[in-house]
Amino acid sequence: MDGTTAAPLGVGMVGYAFMGAAHSQAWRTAPRFFDLPLHPEMRVLGGRDAVAVKSAADRLGWQDTASSWQELVARDDVDLVDVCTPGRTHAEIAIAALEAGKHVLCEKPLANTIEEAEAMVAAAEAAAARGVRSMVGYTYRRVPAVQLARQLVADGRIGAVRHVRVQYLQDWLADPEAPLSWRLDKQQAGSGALGDIGSHAVDLAQFITGERLTGVSGLMETFVHERPVAAEFAGLHGTGDPGAARGPVTVDDAAVFLARLSGGGLGVFEATRFATGRKNAIRLEVNGDRGSLSFDFEDMNVLHFHDATEDAAVAGFRRIVVTEPEHAYVGRWWPAGHGLGYEHAFTHQVVDLVGAIAAGQDPTPSFADGLAVQRVLDAVERSAADDSRWVALG
Repeated sequence: MDGTTAAPLGVGMVGYAFMGAAHSQAWRTAPRFFDLPLHPEMRVLGGRDAVAVKSAADRLGWQDTASSWQELVARDDVDLVDVCTPGRTHAEIAIAALEAGKHVLCEKPLANTIEEAEAMVAAAEAAAARGVRSMVGYTYRRVPAVQLARQLVADGRIGAVRHVRVQYLQDWLADPEAPLSWRLDKQQAGSGALGDIGSHAVDLAQFITGERLTGVSGLMETFVHERPVAAEFAGLHGTGDPGAARGPVTVDDAAVFLARLSGGGLGVFEATRFATGRKNAIRLEVNGDRGSLSFDFEDMNVLHFHDATEDAAVAGFRRIVVTEPEHAYVGRWWPAGHGLGYEHAFTHQVVDLVGAIAAGQDPTPSFADGLAVQRVLDAVERSAADDSRWVALG
């Protein structure tokens, strides 16, 4: 259906920093490249600083602003609430929006605690019974090469999964003088590298293999325990002293853990913001008894696939450029060989969410999927705090 004639879907978004900008571009772009059954209208942007939120709304394409999330949720012209705030506020905003009859898209990780995530799932299930939909934003699922990887596993092309290895490597905190931000405050973020980027690693492993992690043994480390206090962080929700030169880091800088998959395979995971030279390296390899596949986000339009049933004399990893119109989402973009980028996955997220809402279906990943990841993160933290003991997951 042509987006200009489709029924409108009024969108309100809370938060306008990095994720807010990415989501804004997706809401702007999706109806221009995809025929959506509902037409997203960027009605209102919410934020506490009236001047800053007005500037962001003008820059990002929002029609109006609200000075609080409560005001945004209460508006009659908002049908869907997009939550792009620190984890501390996810549960409160999402639950209120669902109870008000608004669809919800919530950034990952779903919440800061298991209890908050469970409350969000309960609210989502109750809302779904009334036709109100919810989704958590694990956008890397929407990279076409990742979609192809999942399809190959589902089709049995690699056989039974034996090993999964996932690394998510960044280096933006390697400098000990990098300033504090909300991501380094446990009260705001819940955890550090584990929740921020390790959650993506867990979700990708479970999404591609179609299996769950059933137990973990982990290590976590904070390498730099205090940092300069940035002006915008000082005094945030009572944390940080505006007059102090430095403040404490209360989350992990890096996490590693072993895991068992529900099919019996083994997993190795690493999440760090101290991998010097790595800006946003997501590396994943899955080995099965009939083949293997590997993916590296630094070469995000490519998937490597090995078919172990082929003649050993000529067998090996083949490089698949995932830009053909047959590949997921790609046909609405550019000619074959003209690659996509980081921002496109957010557009695909909007496409899938709007399609599910119009069809009266629950989108994925659901809040329940987000809770499943949250349980893994919690188990890793408990293991690391107890000499890396094995923690089983139900």
